Amino acid sequence: MEKLLQQIKAWREAGETIVFTNGVFDILHVGHVTYLEQAAALGTKLIVGVNSDASVRSLNKGPERPINPEWARVCVLEALRCVDAAIVFTDHTPLDLILSIQPNILVKGGDYNPDETDESNKTYMVGSKEVKAAGCRAVSIPLVEGFSTTNILNKR
Repeated sequence: MEKLLQQIKAWREAGETIVFTNGVFDILHVGHVTYLEQAAALGTKLIVGVNSDASVRSLNKGPERPINPEWARVCVLEALRCVDAAIVFTDHTPLDLILSIQPNILVKGGDYNPDETDESNKTYMVGSKEVKAAGCRAVSIPLVEGFSTTNILNKR
C-alpha cells in the first residue's frame, strides 16, 4: 500500500487524473474489459481495488467463489494496458482504500447510482459521498448485457 501511495503522489505531481474502481474480477470477461477501458478513459491513471478472497466469500457469491485467488486476479488485471495498478483490499467495502487513495473519479458499474445517498440501498456507491465532499466525481458506467461471472459459471 505504501508503494502505491508513493506512486499516486508522483502521478498527482505530474498532473495525472486518478480513477478508482473496485470489484471481484474473478473470471475476466468482455464485460469487465469494456468497463475497465471506459473507466480508464475518464482519467489518466486507473487503480483497481480487488476484493480479497475472504471478502469475496463474505459477499455470498457462492461456496466455490472466488474461482481464482486474489494474487492471480491482481496479476491478470495488471496485465491489461488500461490498468495502471491493482491492489487487494480485505475489508467488507473499499471505503478505507478509497479514503487513502483519494481518487479524482470514483467509478462503479451501472447497477450502482452515484447520486444515491441512502447507504442501505443496494445501489449506493461506497465512497461516493466522501469523493464528492472532496470536490471530485462519482460515475456509473453501464454494464455490458449478458456478461457476468455468475452467468458464465451457471452455464457449466
